[in-house]
Amino acid sequence: MAQPLSPKPTTIFSSHSSAVLTLFFLILLCVLGLYTLHHPKSASPSITSQNALHFHEIFLSTATNTTLSTYLRDLTLHPHLAGTQASLQTAQYVENHFKDLGLSTHTVDFEALLSYPLHTSVSLHFQNGSTKDLILTEPGQSGRVVNPYHAYSPSGSVFAKVVFVNYGREEDYRTLVGLGVNVSGCVVVARRGEVSRGGVIRKAKENGAVAVLLYTDGDKFNGIERGTVMRGLGDPLTPGWGDVETGEKLGLEDSDVLKRFPKIPSLPISVHNAEVILRSLEGFKVPYEWKGTLQSKFGNVGVGPTLVNFTYQEEKKVAKIHNIFAVIRGWEESDRYVLLGNHRDAWTYGAVDPNSGTAALLDIARRYTLLMRSGWAPRRTIVLCSWDAEEFGMVGSTEWVEHNVLNLGSKAVAYLNVDCAVQGPGFFARATPQLDDLIIEVTKKIKNPDSERMDIYETWVAMNGGINIQRLSGVDSDYAAFLQHAGISAVDMYYGRDFPVYHTAFDSYDWMLKSGDPLFQRHVAVAGMWGLLALRLADDPILPFNYLSYTAQLQKHVNALGNLLDDSVSLHPIILSIQDLAAAAQGAEEERKKLRGTVTTDYLLKLKRRSLNDKLMLAERGFLDAEGLQGRQWFKHLVIYPPLVFILCFYMIIMAMYRSTQRVFKNKQ
Repeated sequence: MAQPLSPKPTTIFSSHSSAVLTLFFLILLCVLGLYTLHHPKSASPSITSQNALHFHEIFLSTATNTTLSTYLRDLTLHPHLAGTQASLQTAQYVENHFKDLGLSTHTVDFEALLSYPLHTSVSLHFQNGSTKDLILTEPGQSGRVVNPYHAYSPSGSVFAKVVFVNYGREEDYRTLVGLGVNVSGCVVVARRGEVSRGGVIRKAKENGAVAVLLYTDGDKFNGIERGTVMRGLGDPLTPGWGDVETGEKLGLEDSDVLKRFPKIPSLPISVHNAEVILRSLEGFKVPYEWKGTLQSKFGNVGVGPTLVNFTYQEEKKVAKIHNIFAVIRGWEESDRYVLLGNHRDAWTYGAVDPNSGTAALLDIARRYTLLMRSGWAPRRTIVLCSWDAEEFGMVGSTEWVEHNVLNLGSKAVAYLNVDCAVQGPGFFARATPQLDDLIIEVTKKIKNPDSERMDIYETWVAMNGGINIQRLSGVDSDYAAFLQHAGISAVDMYYGRDFPVYHTAFDSYDWMLKSGDPLFQRHVAVAGMWGLLALRLADDPILPFNYLSYTAQLQKHVNALGNLLDDSVSLHPIILSIQDLAAAAQGAEEERKKLRGTVTTDYLLKLKRRSLNDKLMLAERGFLDAEGLQGRQWFKHLVIYPPLVFILCFYMIIMAMYRSTQRVFKNKQ
């Protein structure tokens, strides 16, 4: 069994503000690395390609759907909203699981500003003088489930006429202006889908609305979608730096805090309530393309004549959140980390979001323990991460990354994220491009849960007409801080594109049994993909990164940029830079192939292998701009950035991106 790391978090990662101290520790790490190469531990295993494959087979063969089902049932016995006592109990369940397996386990706590509802009410006042109080909870909802709300929505009371604004996009408001409809001073009803919750509310405020009611189109369960409307990631009281006990925190009235929150109140409502409101509207006819899938034949956008009396009262409070880590120490490159992460917290029961992923993480821990008992130890250190308060804006993972950004920048190999592991049929993956080939290789090793005669790769190709790996340009899960702030290569995987009980009280174990994954075979497939990707990244002598995929991705961006520019702007310097990058990537690929199969005690070859691995690991950091992107300084990645298309317009930024990436490769050759 591998030697465990100390359970104290500061022995794994710590932050240093002084550049001198940072330089000193980096030099010390290099010296210690050389010492380790020349003085290997006597207990270090000799992992060859042959026995590595043997351990991979053991990992895949020890999957059981009944175990995953048991984990998910236990995780979803009660709702566990972040910052509550029930959430703490779920954290203790995960922590005890890791400890019972004998893994080196520790918890890192942060205090963060979270938001909860105190009171909500909505009543309709119709033209004929009648009124109706809307029921704002779901059918059969238990008192243990938090009432539907938008976290960080400001308190407020309004009494105003209603307007339907479709998705609440800029073009929807232009359509209304064309019809002669003015939403100023009105409550707007919008449907979810094309714009983020916070984006809908900000756009409504810009157009003069005083409140927003938001529904999810086509929800046959009549559930109500909870969610955050805060702008940005992490604790709003520590924007850009991790929370520490004696560290600085901003006040609630600080301008940097206030700009993170919407200026008008909002509330999620059910499809049924939306139909009641929309049926009562008069005024201009709804454009044909706005009709959506509502059951009623409503036909007008307003204004009014129905009036809405809407009250929302929130409570913001600092709550303790808990990140939990289990560490399996590497025997050769113990100072290089492969991280697997999933968040635990849920708006309600969280069977899909996120605990289908949590169950997979717990099962990977169990199966890794079985490997260790069979004599396996990873070449590089594996860290299993269970995040808290993701639903409030990736708070737990962001605070931890910000707190450890220097050490992560020099030590993290990759971050592998799974959030909603199983939403339905069909496998989907998003990744930084250098991991494309590895993902494809691993999909050929995992059986398709919905067709025993095929593997995931074969069904993936059939479903998409070819492999379709998306990029991580969103900010919708815990990979965001790792990739877009710290420049760490990342993957995000899941089964099923969407699911109808998202963020509702119906996201339960029963729904998973009846609809999501009755036999838990999709859970087995995701856990297999996730765990095997980590084994390859932790055990391969040379990291399985291929930056030729990255150059192909960059060329697509430049082609798109060329379509936006006229002939007065030359893209020739960028094209040359991509060609240089491709040559450097090809050189790295040839060196990787040459050293990959080498099994030797020759210390010079070990140094070459270490050097190449560092080059492959650190290349992603070359895409970071230390100052951050203009207007969004927290986001530092110049290629994978939300929204991706806008970065193509910044010619000089792209030039800087290529130059920095070339330096990472060429300076190490």
